Amino acid sequence: MIFSDPASVAVVGASDDPAKWGHWLARGALIGRDRRAVHLVNRSGGPVLSEPTVRSLSELPEAPELVVLAVPAAHVPAVVDEALAVGVRGFVGIPAGIDDGVISRIRDAGARLLGPNCLGLFDAATSLHLAWGRFQPGSLGVVSQSGQVGLEIAGLAAESGLGVSRFVSVGNQADVTAAEALLDLVSHDLTTVVGVYLESFGPGIVSAMAELRAAGKPVVLLTVGSSSAAQQAALSHTGALTSSLDVVDAACRRAGAVRVSTPAAVVDLAAVVSSGVPRGCRVGIISDSGGQGAIAADLAAVAGLSVPSLSSVDGLPAVASNPVDLAGAGERDLSNYARAVEVLVRGGDVDTVVLSGYFGSYGADTPSLEDAEVAVAHRICSLARETGVPVAVHSMCADSAAVRALRAGGVPVQHTIERVVAALGDAARLGALSVAAAARSGALSLPLAGAPTGPELSVPAGRIESGDPFRGDPCASLPHQPGYLTARELLSFVRFPRAHAVTSAAEVKATTLTGPYVLKADWLPHKSEHGGVKTGLTDPATAFEEMEARLGPGTYVLEEMDTREDAVELIIGAKRDHSFGPVILVGAGGIHAELFRDTAIELAPVTPATAREMLARLVLAPLLSGRRGAKPVDVTALAELIAQISATLVARPDLSEIELNPVRVGPDGVLAVDALIIPSGDRLNDTSGRRVA
Repeated sequence: MIFSDPASVAVVGASDDPAKWGHWLARGALIGRDRRAVHLVNRSGGPVLSEPTVRSLSELPEAPELVVLAVPAAHVPAVVDEALAVGVRGFVGIPAGIDDGVISRIRDAGARLLGPNCLGLFDAATSLHLAWGRFQPGSLGVVSQSGQVGLEIAGLAAESGLGVSRFVSVGNQADVTAAEALLDLVSHDLTTVVGVYLESFGPGIVSAMAELRAAGKPVVLLTVGSSSAAQQAALSHTGALTSSLDVVDAACRRAGAVRVSTPAAVVDLAAVVSSGVPRGCRVGIISDSGGQGAIAADLAAVAGLSVPSLSSVDGLPAVASNPVDLAGAGERDLSNYARAVEVLVRGGDVDTVVLSGYFGSYGADTPSLEDAEVAVAHRICSLARETGVPVAVHSMCADSAAVRALRAGGVPVQHTIERVVAALGDAARLGALSVAAAARSGALSLPLAGAPTGPELSVPAGRIESGDPFRGDPCASLPHQPGYLTARELLSFVRFPRAHAVTSAAEVKATTLTGPYVLKADWLPHKSEHGGVKTGLTDPATAFEEMEARLGPGTYVLEEMDTREDAVELIIGAKRDHSFGPVILVGAGGIHAELFRDTAIELAPVTPATAREMLARLVLAPLLSGRRGAKPVDVTALAELIAQISATLVARPDLSEIELNPVRVGPDGVLAVDALIIPSGDRLNDTSGRRVA
């Protein structure tokens, strides 16, 4: 309760100067003095806001439960030492630059610190206002790593009529984390929807968002890092195909949250779902202008919404189509707006409703119509509450009595149609993510042993027959220089072509494998780029001599070539993300994987069912089901392999990445024809295979 409803607070650095932090924090703290003891500390001892102050915490009759540090960073160590000495248990660190030694002393004393470098906190339920700025009480919980972005979200929430239930600026998260702040909102009664801004993601964020979703509190996430922040790995295609936002989106899918791109989008979406998440993506559009209805329909398609035909049109005071054009019916009788809304929300054909156009302007332009328009607004709000079908309004009037009545009744209103439709599209996406996340929860435990089941391959699949670094132990330690042969042995459940490790032309000539052949340099991660792979060979000994002359002596791999013409090439890659841990990727494979960038990504581990969903999202998905007379490929075996790779990385903390590329899948099964493993913390030289610093 220290950071939500403390019994007493002290603002150290309280000031009478309105331009200083200490003034805002003192003024906010005094708002809650009917609920708790409030102490103002100022080293001069003069009054602040006409309230008495003390010069130090030691002058107080008892230790405050929570202390707000509103002094320059240079003065913080002395204040913290004094506070700990008198028994303070919680701190709000406003200034940046609080050194690690001070933070350690707070932790060692068993106290907690919010921040440093934070804007503070606010709780509407407990009259706790220890932050810069003004907050309108409402239902949106805000947790923000950036105080300024969080304050912008709070301001937009006030303008929208949504308001803020709790605001927590976590700053540098030296002690209290964003995950903890989110978990506190699970049982916070005033909070019905949560907006989060984060620039980095620590442990527990995904589970905290999932708990909020399970508690019926939708989570809207805002973050940054779309291009320059993309995470690249020099050795694997997997790293090059995975950006920071790809992984964040995978985390959102796991938690049942949704990511948006702007503070306004956070509030717009939160306003739509604060009273309920849409059941689907079907939208009904009502307008008093044919042009505005058509624009809304076009925007709906862009937002991923469908505009279905209406099966039930009885009672519509207009043309019975979707979009519904009132065509003057609203001007003749304002109640026709509510009648049209009622037909759509009760008809069962749509999941959300947009009302676009002049409504909200009648009372502003013709004051004698204000009461009637407000009454219609109340009726629209009642219909949305009764049916659970979200209604959103685009009004040509930015503010009026009817607009305020709609917002107060839980119906969001925007001055532009694009914001309304975008929010409804995000709401439909959130609904789908929530349902999928709930279905996936509890189904993520996977076995590690055993090959995927499925029909036998027409191409013989086998193990390495000589020169193997270690044999068949998936828990064995990694050798100093892991290459393709090592990867084959580690991934014992994967089907590979029959192969030999060879170090001389004589060994190549003595092969018992069946051609055509493939020759590979074992140690090269990117074999094609360095001429380290040759395919379709009928004279592998000559090819070996040429390759060895260019690349030098070492271990090479002679392999039977997969010649199935109906196989589709994919990449399966698993990597350890620095924020979210293991992730799994599947996409278009082969040497052009980075060119096509056709991928699907999820947090690991995944079930075979989730793996099939990933495959269905790919652009190349139609190739898997067969087209132009081709037979469908063995998607069951492919999905099981994806799940096994994901589980292997989770179980092997000594691995940073696993990559199979390409994986060739046909009607008769799955065959991996190259593999790469990267140990955690290791970077391999791209041509020598030797580890470098």
